[in-house]
Amino acid sequence: MTRDDPEENLDRLRDARKAVVEYAPALADLTPGRTGNLSVRDGDAIAVTPTGVPYDAFDAGDVPVVSLDGERLAGRMAPSSEVPMHTGIYKHDRPGAIVHTHSPWATTMATLHRKLPPVHYMIVAVGREVPLADYAPFGTEELAANVVGAMAEADSDAAILANHGLVVTGSDIETAVENARHVEDLCRLYLRASSVGTPHVLTDEQLSTVEERFASYGQQPDVGDE
Repeated sequence: MTRDDPEENLDRLRDARKAVVEYAPALADLTPGRTGNLSVRDGDAIAVTPTGVPYDAFDAGDVPVVSLDGERLAGRMAPSSEVPMHTGIYKHDRPGAIVHTHSPWATTMATLHRKLPPVHYMIVAVGREVPLADYAPFGTEELAANVVGAMAEADSDAAILANHGLVVTGSDIETAVENARHVEDLCRLYLRASSVGTPHVLTDEQLSTVEERFASYGQQPDVGDE
Protein backbone atom coordinates (compact mmCIF):
# COMPACT_ATOMS: atom_id res chain seq x y z
CA MET A 1 0.00 0.00 0.00
CA THR A 2 1.21 3.50 -0.78
CA ARG A 3 0.16 6.74 0.81
CA ASP A 4 -1.00 8.04 -2.58
CA ASP A 5 -3.51 5.25 -3.28
CA PRO A 6 -6.84 6.68 -1.99
CA GLU A 7 -8.86 3.49 -2.51
CA GLU A 8 -6.50 1.28 -0.53
CA ASN A 9 -5.89 4.03 2.02
CA LEU A 10 -9.59 4.24 2.81
CA ASP A 11 -9.56 0.59 3.89
CA ARG A 12 -6.71 1.14 6.33
CA LEU A 13 -8.23 1.29 9.85
CA ARG A 14 -11.63 2.07 8.33
CA ASP A 15 -13.60 1.86 11.60
CA ALA A 16 -10.99 3.81 13.57
CA ARG A 17 -10.94 6.58 10.96
CA LYS A 18 -14.72 6.77 10.98
CA ALA A 19 -14.62 7.05 14.77
CA VAL A 20 -12.23 10.01 14.54
CA VAL A 21 -14.71 11.79 12.27
CA GLU A 22 -17.68 10.83 14.45
CA TYR A 23 -16.13 12.16 17.66
CA ALA A 24 -14.52 15.28 16.21
CA PRO A 25 -17.61 17.36 17.18
CA ALA A 26 -17.20 16.22 20.80
CA LEU A 27 -13.60 17.42 20.65
CA ALA A 28 -14.80 20.76 19.30
CA ASP A 29 -17.11 21.09 22.31
CA LEU A 30 -14.18 20.57 24.69
CA THR A 31 -11.43 22.72 23.18
CA PRO A 32 -11.28 26.16 21.52
CA GLY A 33 -10.49 26.64 17.84
CA ARG A 34 -8.36 23.87 16.37
CA THR A 35 -6.26 23.32 19.49
CA GLY A 36 -7.10 19.73 20.38
CA ASN A 37 -6.67 16.31 18.86
CA LEU A 38 -7.80 12.75 19.33
CA SER A 39 -6.77 9.32 18.13
CA VAL A 40 -8.05 5.76 17.99
CA ARG A 41 -5.79 2.72 18.04
CA ASP A 42 -6.20 -0.44 15.98
CA GLY A 43 -3.36 -2.91 16.48
CA ASP A 44 0.00 -1.31 15.75
CA ALA A 45 -1.40 1.79 14.05
CA ILE A 46 -3.53 4.76 15.02
CA ALA A 47 -6.02 7.01 13.27
CA VAL A 48 -5.55 10.61 14.39
CA THR A 49 -7.08 13.99 13.67
CA PRO A 50 -5.34 16.01 10.94
CA THR A 51 -3.34 19.08 11.88
CA GLY A 52 -4.74 22.61 11.69
CA VAL A 53 -8.09 21.63 10.15
CA PRO A 54 -11.56 22.58 11.42
CA TYR A 55 -13.18 19.59 13.07
CA ASP A 56 -16.04 19.54 10.55
CA ALA A 57 -13.80 19.86 7.48
CA PHE A 58 -12.53 16.32 6.95
CA ASP A 59 -13.90 12.85 6.25
CA ALA A 60 -12.64 9.32 6.84
CA GLY A 61 -10.46 9.34 3.73
CA ASP A 62 -8.69 12.46 5.01
CA VAL A 63 -7.96 11.01 8.46
CA PRO A 64 -4.24 10.22 8.79
CA VAL A 65 -3.04 6.81 9.87
CA VAL A 66 0.37 6.52 11.52
CA SER A 67 2.39 3.66 12.96
CA LEU A 68 3.37 3.53 16.62
CA ASP A 69 6.76 4.84 15.49
CA GLY A 70 5.10 7.89 13.94
CA GLU A 71 5.43 6.84 10.29
CA ARG A 72 2.60 8.17 8.16
CA LEU A 73 0.81 5.23 6.51
CA ALA A 74 -2.39 6.62 4.99
CA GLY A 75 -4.71 9.60 4.77
CA ARG A 76 -5.00 12.60 2.50
CA MET A 77 -4.10 15.06 5.27
CA ALA A 78 -1.05 15.47 7.51
CA PRO A 79 -1.46 14.20 11.09
CA SER A 80 -1.64 16.23 14.29
CA SER A 81 1.57 17.79 15.55
CA GLU A 82 1.01 15.88 18.80
CA VAL A 83 1.59 12.46 17.24
CA PRO A 84 4.71 11.93 19.45
CA MET A 85 2.57 12.29 22.58
CA HIS A 86 -0.10 9.93 21.27
CA THR A 87 2.35 7.24 20.16
CA GLY A 88 4.36 7.58 23.37
CA ILE A 89 1.27 6.91 25.47
CA TYR A 90 0.13 4.03 23.27
CA LYS A 91 3.52 2.33 23.43
CA HIS A 92 3.65 2.65 27.22
CA ASP A 93 0.08 2.06 28.34
CA ARG A 94 -1.74 0.61 25.28
CA PRO A 95 -5.12 2.36 25.70
CA GLY A 96 -7.70 2.23 22.92
CA ALA A 97 -8.05 5.98 22.42
CA ILE A 98 -6.61 9.34 23.47
CA VAL A 99 -8.15 12.82 23.71
CA HIS A 100 -6.03 15.97 24.07
CA THR A 101 -7.76 19.29 24.77
CA HIS A 102 -7.13 22.86 25.81
CA SER A 103 -10.42 22.86 27.72
CA PRO A 104 -10.64 26.03 29.84
CA TRP A 105 -10.78 24.68 33.40
CA ALA A 106 -8.09 22.05 32.95
CA THR A 107 -5.93 24.58 31.12
CA THR A 108 -6.40 27.01 34.01
CA MET A 109 -5.02 24.28 36.27
CA ALA A 110 -2.15 23.90 33.80
CA THR A 111 -1.23 27.57 34.06
CA LEU A 112 -1.27 27.32 37.86
CA HIS A 113 0.93 24.19 37.73
CA ARG A 114 -1.57 22.26 39.85
CA LYS A 115 -2.43 18.62 39.75
CA LEU A 116 -6.05 17.62 40.33
CA PRO A 117 -6.44 15.94 43.75
CA PRO A 118 -9.33 13.59 44.68
CA VAL A 119 -11.89 16.21 45.63
CA HIS A 120 -14.77 14.09 44.31
CA TYR A 121 -15.24 10.34 44.00
CA MET A 122 -15.72 10.53 40.20
CA ILE A 123 -11.97 11.03 39.84
CA VAL A 124 -11.60 7.25 40.00
CA ALA A 125 -12.76 7.15 36.38
CA VAL A 126 -9.14 8.04 35.55
CA GLY A 127 -7.25 7.25 38.76
CA ARG A 128 -6.78 8.72 42.23
CA GLU A 129 -5.44 12.03 40.96
CA VAL A 130 -4.63 13.76 37.69
CA PRO A 131 -0.92 14.56 37.81
CA LEU A 132 0.89 17.56 36.38
CA ALA A 133 3.34 16.87 33.55
CA ASP A 134 6.30 19.26 33.31
CA TYR A 135 6.25 21.81 30.51
CA ALA A 136 7.89 21.11 27.16
CA PRO A 137 7.18 22.57 23.70
CA PHE A 138 4.16 21.08 21.96
CA GLY A 139 4.73 18.29 19.50
CA THR A 140 8.07 17.22 20.99
CA GLU A 141 9.44 13.94 22.24
CA GLU A 142 10.29 15.75 25.47
CA LEU A 143 6.63 16.56 26.06
CA ALA A 144 5.68 12.96 25.26
CA ALA A 145 8.19 11.67 27.82
CA ASN A 146 6.96 14.12 30.45
CA VAL A 147 3.35 13.06 29.97
CA VAL A 148 4.07 9.33 29.96
CA GLY A 149 6.21 9.70 33.09
CA ALA A 150 3.61 11.70 34.99
CA MET A 151 0.79 9.30 34.15
CA ALA A 152 2.88 6.27 35.05
CA GLU A 153 4.05 7.68 38.39
CA ALA A 154 0.50 8.59 39.43
CA ASP A 155 -1.04 5.44 37.89
CA SER A 156 -3.51 7.72 36.14
CA ASP A 157 -5.27 7.65 32.78
CA ALA A 158 -4.94 11.43 32.47
CA ALA A 159 -2.47 14.25 32.92
CA ILE A 160 -2.54 18.03 33.06
CA LEU A 161 0.19 19.48 30.83
CA ALA A 162 1.88 22.49 32.41
CA ASN A 163 1.02 25.72 30.57
CA HIS A 164 -0.70 23.68 27.88
CA GLY A 165 -3.81 21.59 28.49
CA LEU A 166 -5.10 18.11 29.24
CA VAL A 167 -4.65 14.59 27.90
CA VAL A 168 -6.98 11.71 28.77
CA THR A 169 -7.08 8.07 27.68
CA GLY A 170 -9.76 5.41 27.55
CA SER A 171 -10.43 1.87 26.45
CA ASP A 172 -12.24 3.31 23.42
CA ILE A 173 -12.93 6.76 22.02
CA GLU A 174 -16.34 7.07 23.69
CA THR A 175 -14.77 6.37 27.08
CA ALA A 176 -11.84 8.71 26.44
CA VAL A 177 -14.19 11.58 25.55
CA GLU A 178 -16.36 10.87 28.59
CA ASN A 179 -13.29 10.79 30.82
CA ALA A 180 -12.09 14.11 29.38
CA ARG A 181 -15.44 15.65 30.27
CA HIS A 182 -15.23 14.20 33.80
CA VAL A 183 -11.78 15.69 34.34
CA GLU A 184 -12.79 19.08 32.94
CA ASP A 185 -15.82 19.18 35.27
CA LEU A 186 -13.68 18.19 38.26
CA CYS A 187 -11.14 20.90 37.45
CA ARG A 188 -13.98 23.42 37.41
CA LEU A 189 -15.28 22.09 40.74
CA TYR A 190 -11.82 22.21 42.32
CA LEU A 191 -11.08 25.76 41.17
CA ARG A 192 -14.47 27.07 42.27
CA ALA A 193 -14.10 25.42 45.69
CA SER A 194 -10.57 26.79 46.00
CA SER A 195 -11.84 30.32 45.44
CA VAL A 196 -13.79 30.19 48.72
CA GLY A 197 -11.71 27.81 50.82
CA THR A 198 -9.48 24.76 50.85
CA PRO A 199 -11.19 21.72 49.31
CA HIS A 200 -11.16 18.54 51.38
CA VAL A 201 -9.78 15.52 49.55
CA LEU A 202 -10.80 11.89 49.81
CA THR A 203 -8.50 9.48 51.62
CA ASP A 204 -6.95 6.38 50.05
CA GLU A 205 -9.35 4.24 52.08
CA GLN A 206 -12.35 6.18 50.82
CA LEU A 207 -11.10 5.92 47.24
CA SER A 208 -10.60 2.18 47.62
CA THR A 209 -14.24 1.86 48.65
CA VAL A 210 -15.33 3.85 45.59
CA GLU A 211 -13.23 1.65 43.31
CA GLU A 212 -14.81 -1.48 44.80
CA ARG A 213 -18.31 -0.10 44.32
CA PHE A 214 -17.56 1.01 40.77
CA ALA A 215 -16.59 -2.57 39.91
CA SER A 216 -20.29 -3.52 40.17
CA TYR A 217 -21.76 -0.19 39.04
CA GLY A 218 -24.22 -0.03 36.17
CA GLN A 219 -26.18 -2.78 34.46
CA GLN A 220 -24.86 -6.22 35.37
CA PRO A 221 -25.91 -9.43 33.59
CA ASP A 222 -28.19 -11.79 35.49
CA VAL A 223 -26.66 -15.09 36.51
CA GLY A 224 -28.90 -16.92 34.07
CA ASP A 225 -28.19 -14.64 31.11
CA GLU A 226 -26.30 -16.11 28.20
